[in-house]
Amino acid sequence: MFGLKSDWSLDVPARYFTLEDYEGGTARWCPGCGDLAVLTAVQRICREEQLPPEKVVSVSGIGCSSRFPHYMGTYGFHGLHGRALPVACGVKARRPDLTVWVATGDGDCCSIGAGHWVHATRYNMDMTVMLFDNNVYGLTKNQTSPTSPVGLKTNTHPRGAWLPPLNPLSATLGFTNASFVAQTIDWNPPHLYETLKAAHHHKGFSFVRILQRCPTYTDHVFEELQRDPSQLVVLNHDEGVSLEPSVGKMFPNHERHDPSNLDEARRQAGREDLIPIGVLFRNEACPRYDEYTAQGLDMTMDERIAGLNRELDRFAI
Repeated sequence: MFGLKSDWSLDVPARYFTLEDYEGGTARWCPGCGDLAVLTAVQRICREEQLPPEKVVSVSGIGCSSRFPHYMGTYGFHGLHGRALPVACGVKARRPDLTVWVATGDGDCCSIGAGHWVHATRYNMDMTVMLFDNNVYGLTKNQTSPTSPVGLKTNTHPRGAWLPPLNPLSATLGFTNASFVAQTIDWNPPHLYETLKAAHHHKGFSFVRILQRCPTYTDHVFEELQRDPSQLVVLNHDEGVSLEPSVGKMFPNHERHDPSNLDEARRQAGREDLIPIGVLFRNEACPRYDEYTAQGLDMTMDERIAGLNRELDRFAI
């Protein structure tokens, strides 16, 4: 065609999705809440991957973070307190063609939902689980959570929390058949985005702990980490979290880390000198229960997904 550059293409996709296609209701989290950064990161990943909104589902339990499905322009299920993971597993078992994001908090997952957390990790179904960890029950107005640091004053412990906090990374790495464990921070959008993208690409149960600011009740908890990034250490690996050099320079501490080494991952999770961010552990070989449920329907996972896609194509816009 006259005037058309040789490297141009007229192969335009039938549907191209923009960020607006993944936007749901107006987010009503408090100004400065770290949840807003996570929402933006997930919407960006959906856009970059060009995931059809009708084939994405977000599932949550109860808590500030669990408003997540309302703010995504996709299918969503706002469940009961601590019950996000069994709902997500049910969705994935019957609809393996869907991309599943799970939003849960430190109270929702690590307290009332702890039993489901153990078994969902062992099932290793293909989904991305985001633990929004702000160290407090925020929606119910400032109670001590399982990850609250010793001395944190709350309505339930006005003289300060007494017990040492639970470590979600160490706990998950201790569960049978864990296949992906990572940690990131909400106040560095590039690292947050790249960590969640790595989790999304992993085939299995991807558990990402996000150190997340609550400007209303625990605004001071991560304040020192924001001012002094030397308290963090970035875990580097060729197939881990990829950062632009300008972003990497924001963190003075970097370490080469092999995420296939479970013992080393557990050491990183439990260290007290520095806080690791990045992919701690990944094992693509772990068995996935959603592959077993597909066999129960007398078909392989690929055959099941192909059949569902054919059905959806009949109703494509």
